[in-house]
Amino acid sequence: MLGVPGVLGVRGVLWASEFIDRRAPEANTRREVRPGHRRPGPAGHDTPVAMTDRSRGASDLHTDPQPETGGDDDTSQPGPGQLELRVMSSLDELTAAAWNGLGGERRNPFLSWQFLEGLERTGCVAPERGWVPCHLTAWRGEDLVAAAPAYVKGDEMGDFSRDWGFGHALQQLGGSLYPKLVIGVPFSPVSGQRFLHARDLPLEHAVAALCALAQEVCRQNGLARFQVLYCSPAEAEILTRLGLAPRALIQYHWHNRGYATSDDWLAGLKSKRRTQARRERREPELQGVRIRTVRGAELAERADHWAGIAHGLYRTTCDKYMWGGAYLNRAFFDHLFTALPENVELVVAERAGEPPIAGAINVSSDTHLYGRYWGCHEELRFLHFNVCLYHSIDDCIARGLQVFEGGAGGEHKISRGFEPEIVHGAHWFSDRRVHALLRDALRRDEVAQIARVEAWKTENRS
Repeated sequence: MLGVPGVLGVRGVLWASEFIDRRAPEANTRREVRPGHRRPGPAGHDTPVAMTDRSRGASDLHTDPQPETGGDDDTSQPGPGQLELRVMSSLDELTAAAWNGLGGERRNPFLSWQFLEGLERTGCVAPERGWVPCHLTAWRGEDLVAAAPAYVKGDEMGDFSRDWGFGHALQQLGGSLYPKLVIGVPFSPVSGQRFLHARDLPLEHAVAALCALAQEVCRQNGLARFQVLYCSPAEAEILTRLGLAPRALIQYHWHNRGYATSDDWLAGLKSKRRTQARRERREPELQGVRIRTVRGAELAERADHWAGIAHGLYRTTCDKYMWGGAYLNRAFFDHLFTALPENVELVVAERAGEPPIAGAINVSSDTHLYGRYWGCHEELRFLHFNVCLYHSIDDCIARGLQVFEGGAGGEHKISRGFEPEIVHGAHWFSDRRVHALLRDALRRDEVAQIARVEAWKTENRS
């Protein structure tokens, strides 16, 4: 259990201006706290707090609110250009239609209500598992207009935050890593939007409002910081303008450059890598193994069957490696294969008439394929590369998908056609001094990481 003081949430009703001042990003922020105005707050709280954001800038998230004079007869109400900010302790407090009705740059299955609520319903995400749901939302009247999945955590298990990258420096500064508020998707180091918003609410307004709410959650609950994980480049730019410390990590993604066939893609590899890839791709046939993808009607008709196979394969990896904690249970696999049959795919390696000996779970969108979990009951030469990489590359080419994210880490992917890419995040530290020092350090690290990636691309595309 997490040692988080008090009741998670925000005591009071927070109001954020819908039409954020369009001055330069460096503009000062003015916040008003009006005592004496009592309305039911989030999570059942009823306390006299209201907050209005007039503008947002680089120093926004370290500007303390200054109380105005006011009496108990202050009955100010939200104007037509204001948003009410609330914290939700569970996604079942929201409807799927309301959550999924919010959009962004592209529809990301991991941000769907079905995926996130399923993690909670099946107990994979729960306080006793180290995840306290604390979802950030913004409302215009009764309409949900912005939201971000968020969780309080006392460690980094399962969030792929790579906190250890600066943890030692933080300790030397006298700061704390935990507890923290994480804005992201549990167990899923996949890049994409993290802030959902209505079409008539600009992204920058949604990000600013929800970050202000995240800051308030940290303040009122004694959290050391909040972080945004694997967000989109557009969100990262906004977060940097708001004064958050940028966090740049490197992953390896495959890009479809308009290939008509797999041979077209192979032809673009350097000679040594092309020879290696062709040799590895021949192995399944020599081993008497067929690799195929189960999806669509075949998966939906026997969802329970395929969920069981997928979970069994997943557990082989979890049981084999000490670092492979079994974050997901069988109930979640059953839910996933039933609730998202149009997005979930299972790549299986099998011999004729026999159960699968290996497999990988993929999740797809209209433009992307995400490789998630691999497992095998039998070790065969190059089987992992064929199931997890080559087969899905062929699949992307056949379907016209633009990007294949094969999971976190793995420099071995470079020799198999993947390219290094920057994935973005951001941090806000409750301690002002720590925030200023680490923001500068993380900015320098971001510049260095970007330079590494650009140097690789220049060398390998010349």
